[in-house]
Amino acid sequence: MYHISNFTNNDDVKILDQLGPFTVIEYQRDLSVMPSDAATAYFSAAMNVRKRQVVCDLSKADITLQAGAMQWMAGNVNATTGIKGVGDLFGKAVRGNVTGESAIKPEYTGDGTMVLEPTYRHIILLDLADWNGSIVLDDGLFLACDSNLKHKAVMRSNLSSAVAGGEGLFNLGINGSGVLCLESPCPREELVEITLDNDVLKIDGNMAIAWSGSLNFTVERSGKSLIGSAASGEGLVNVYRGTGKVLLAPVAK
Repeated sequence: MYHISNFTNNDDVKILDQLGPFTVIEYQRDLSVMPSDAATAYFSAAMNVRKRQVVCDLSKADITLQAGAMQWMAGNVNATTGIKGVGDLFGKAVRGNVTGESAIKPEYTGDGTMVLEPTYRHIILLDLADWNGSIVLDDGLFLACDSNLKHKAVMRSNLSSAVAGGEGLFNLGINGSGVLCLESPCPREELVEITLDNDVLKIDGNMAIAWSGSLNFTVERSGKSLIGSAASGEGLVNVYRGTGKVLLAPVAK
């Protein structure tokens, strides 16, 4: 039996969001600063630069984390590698190598409480039911998810997309039913959500942080010809075709 005091019930802590096993908290002020850093901390808080943490309730779901994300845990919490055999290990190693994510993501089970490392990035909680059970992430966004969600490497539709766009050939795809926790460069209030119904979205730059797994992602010239692309001044654009959703971070990328 355990009891946690002066944490989420602290008047300096604000609960930003709750979904599934995850609760996102934010520290309104940094009370641990030294006098030499006080001015920086004050103006950082005024500009919404604050530390945030994710609190995980394992009685609601088993949880898979990005490696190194756990800070502390209380009660009945058990950690495993999540590896289910040699073939699974090989598959995760390959996926981690091509996507740039950690090859082994630890899984936590039990009915206790786990708290993740603080971050200045913005925590976004997504229910995959709102994404038809499939989402693809930009590099470095994954933080945690329900352990029943499946991870896979999603390859670009063609090699030229990766070469021309200056990005990797693979992205991390998440499939299934459950809640996903992302570390975003900008808050949810600034994310632009675009829903496509058998249509197309063209973006100049790497502003998309997540998109539906049902969309076809390529990199193409902005115009129908080299002259047209040169005239527009845009050159190459990221193109998403089909039916699904795209999350854009237009002011942070």
